[in-house]
Amino acid sequence: MTATIQEVNTLNPQQIEMIKTKIYKDKSSITASKRTRKIISVMSKHGLAYLLKDASILSKWNKKNRTYEDDVKLHKIGVRLRKVFEELGPTFIKLGQVLVTRQDILPEPITLELEKLLDRVPAMDFEIMQYILETELPQGLDMFEWIEGKPLGSASLAQVYKAKLLDGPVVAVKVLRPTVEKLFETDITVIKKWVKKIQKLLPLELAASLDLNSLVADYYSSSMNELNMQNEARSMNEHRTIAEPYEGVHIAEVYSATNSVLIMEFIDGWTIKDFPVDFFTFEERLELLMDLAHYYIETFLIGNYHADAHGSNIMIDKHTKKAVPIDFGMIGKMDSLHGQAIFRFLMHTRLNQAEDAVECAMDLIQPTIYTDTVKLRDQYRAMFLHYVNSTQGSKYNWGRLVLEIISIGIQNYCKIPNGLALWAKAFSATEGTARWLCPEVSFHHVVESADVQIMKRMMSSRFNYRANASLLQESTKLIGTLPRRLNKILEHLYYNDVKFNLQVKMERSTKDIVQQSVNRLVLAIITASFILATGLMTMNLPSELLLPFLSLQFIAAAFLFISLLLSIFLLWRVWRTRKSRSFF
Repeated sequence: MTATIQEVNTLNPQQIEMIKTKIYKDKSSITASKRTRKIISVMSKHGLAYLLKDASILSKWNKKNRTYEDDVKLHKIGVRLRKVFEELGPTFIKLGQVLVTRQDILPEPITLELEKLLDRVPAMDFEIMQYILETELPQGLDMFEWIEGKPLGSASLAQVYKAKLLDGPVVAVKVLRPTVEKLFETDITVIKKWVKKIQKLLPLELAASLDLNSLVADYYSSSMNELNMQNEARSMNEHRTIAEPYEGVHIAEVYSATNSVLIMEFIDGWTIKDFPVDFFTFEERLELLMDLAHYYIETFLIGNYHADAHGSNIMIDKHTKKAVPIDFGMIGKMDSLHGQAIFRFLMHTRLNQAEDAVECAMDLIQPTIYTDTVKLRDQYRAMFLHYVNSTQGSKYNWGRLVLEIISIGIQNYCKIPNGLALWAKAFSATEGTARWLCPEVSFHHVVESADVQIMKRMMSSRFNYRANASLLQESTKLIGTLPRRLNKILEHLYYNDVKFNLQVKMERSTKDIVQQSVNRLVLAIITASFILATGLMTMNLPSELLLPFLSLQFIAAAFLFISLLLSIFLLWRVWRTRKSRSFF
């Protein structure tokens, strides 16, 4: 139903005051203590105590040798998690969408279930959204000729309405829900506290490779960006520039953006999963696929990519037959050198150059002190051989390849860049999109057709003006200061004044072992002192065996006093460390 401006622009001062009061009360009701109780209540309601009931499944959490029964149990956990996230709202729905990308953390039966997360919630009353539009937009609703009161879509973060600008085109109006930002900030505060505790309980090897605190910090920063419509507008404008060379790709125009409102071009069409089969010829589908894939590859190479590029987020325009990526709220960021390393090992894999592909993979991950690099390289080498000349529809697709690199790395206690898993998931989504659009063509061949584009991007990033200027500046500094630095070194040598500062920092695992050894030694001394004291009290030795100034009672009291002091010392150490796995 389409409503005219006169029909919807009826907020009187009393209604405005009521809406302001409601929004204020809703925000005030969101506190850390209330959200903590809510989270615990929902988790209990959906039976996540299942983990405690059968904790043995945790030992097979990410093992390759899981049985069918283990996968069934993990799937049940995934169902419970999905229901919990959906009930807890936007923060946890977005967290679930991020965790789907981290198959190095969660096993596949759980991530497959989390992919079913529904980001659809009942729509808020239009009066509330109208109040936000009136508050955020300089002209308020007067900038529209008409606007529909029923939203096109209602998600946990925002609602989208169809409208027509005054003397302008038909547009889509995206309005942020008023309490979302406060809810995100409160939930993240609670999540951070819990994650800190979980991080301390991780095994030493896993804690060295997996930093949950930084994972949550990255999630928080990206989520807060998504809660600002101006950031989404900026991303759309940047990607429109990237997509210009590709005729089959179009990014919707942005007409206006504030913190809570985004007004953009309305796309009349279908999602890429729903367009009629006979709408394109094979040649048109192939050409569209090549343009869309090359556009995405370009964004992956520069490290500024659409992180949610699945089929439902790509529209086919009925009038222009162009592919239109939508919903630029989730934008991935990653070092462009990492992206280039991924495309380099894809090239080596196609050529069956496993050793070179392994070298590129080692540029992505960072081994820790617990990593057996020989074993790691052997596993990578064997894995790459499966992907040589893999066919369309095979389980050895390239989206899976990047995810498997991450999985093998985490199994060998390597540190994985936080942005890599999201990159891999987005890349896998583009491969799925290619299968929807043109299943007759292998995605491997599509990426291969972009080799020239990939090499051009790599060369331009290595040998552009700024890179050369930086190299020149560093070289000039080195040459210009070399005589002075050499002179200083020779002066120190002449006056026999050469000093070296050496700082030894104990590794965390070694420190824990030393703490455990000290605690055990203290406990042994306490036990021995107590046994000796009680034994002496019950003994009756001849007086000639004792010194004149000592008695059995005095010796026993001394041992008891030593035992008491050491007990206090041990309790103080336990309270100070507060880490049960480091006590004994």
